[in-house]
Amino acid sequence: MSLSPARVPSTGTGTGLAVRRLAATLYGYMFLDNLVLLYPVYALLFHDTGLTVWQISSLFGLWSLTGVVLEIPSGAWADAVSRRVLLWFGPLLTAAGFTLWVLAPSYWAFALGFVLWGAKEALGSGALEALVYEELDRLGAADGYARTMGRAHAAGLVGVMAAMGLAGPVLDFGGYPAVGFASVLACLLTAVTAAGFPEHRDPTAATADGPGDGWARTLRAGLAEARDDRSVRGALLLVPAVTAVWGALDEYTPLLVRDTGVAESAVPYWLLLIWAGATVGGLLAGAGRRLGRGGFAGLLAGSALALAAGAAARTPAGIGLVALAFCGFQLATVLADARLQDRIGGTGRATLTSVAGVGTDLTTIAVYGAYAVAGTATTHGTAFALLAVPYLLAALLTAAGKRTLARPEARSSGSKARP
Repeated sequence: MSLSPARVPSTGTGTGLAVRRLAATLYGYMFLDNLVLLYPVYALLFHDTGLTVWQISSLFGLWSLTGVVLEIPSGAWADAVSRRVLLWFGPLLTAAGFTLWVLAPSYWAFALGFVLWGAKEALGSGALEALVYEELDRLGAADGYARTMGRAHAAGLVGVMAAMGLAGPVLDFGGYPAVGFASVLACLLTAVTAAGFPEHRDPTAATADGPGDGWARTLRAGLAEARDDRSVRGALLLVPAVTAVWGALDEYTPLLVRDTGVAESAVPYWLLLIWAGATVGGLLAGAGRRLGRGGFAGLLAGSALALAAGAAARTPAGIGLVALAFCGFQLATVLADARLQDRIGGTGRATLTSVAGVGTDLTTIAVYGAYAVAGTATTHGTAFALLAVPYLLAALLTAAGKRTLARPEARSSGSKARP
């Protein structure tokens, strides 16, 4: 039985207003969720507290591992209970972690903070996409999912850029405590915004036999759909194939920019250019939804070539090509997520989205290892260029595939999966 009510007609002022309210809440949530002033300076906080490079790296590993362990269970939980509650509760965990960082800075405080942060990301991953898709589907507007999520990702990137611009002045004004307080405030505002999400599904249907039974049933249902539906499996594999490499490379972009010879003080401005490119990619998702299989393959291949050429140039001008590549990769990421949401036909939407998230996390960890090897043996520019190769392979596999990536017919959550 579907957990979603029947869709309402997609016409009428009331429906259009509901779609706009959902979108506005989503954009505000994504902006505030990324307006964390600790983002650009937390590595400095760790270093100034006396942590070694090994300790800092272990914190990043713990962060990723927390996501891997909690991703699928939290996705099944999101299918069994209220997704809005999870989206509201998650930022409170991050706020607690950031408070701990600035009040009692130490390795173990940082470690606990990263565990809380990882738990927050696991709670939101899958729950957010599932809530937005099913609310749009209920309103008969599921075709607008890619456009809406593309703009949401753009709003999140604007939040990142705003945090980068504000972190320096706030740090000069009040040090790490001021930056930490501003970050906690952003988390609290994110939770308040999440409380405004609409949610018309009935989670009690999934928990009629008790929360534990409901959680187990939604987990089994989601995994069974992935096992039985080849189109769902393909969509699940596409998400990490598109998302993981450029998501991992983002952590190394400051090193790439510095290797071009620009002044240290200019590095943040070149990073803003890269993130501006990714922001444009999110805004193009509505138009990109019309790409067919060949167009999507061309997008991946063109972005890979731009990344390789821009990184290998080792000049400031080459960073413009890297920004163009990030634009393409952000667009491809949103389209891959939209394809997955369109393929899912059962009640385990958040579960399956979290399965894709685990694949992304594991692939990202592998990319970190590959970069450590390549970056040690050669330049950062060469390492970036080498890691563009997986996208060329993904483009070839996509072009050779039989299924189209063009906009599929949107399905309601309770419809039968397509063969």
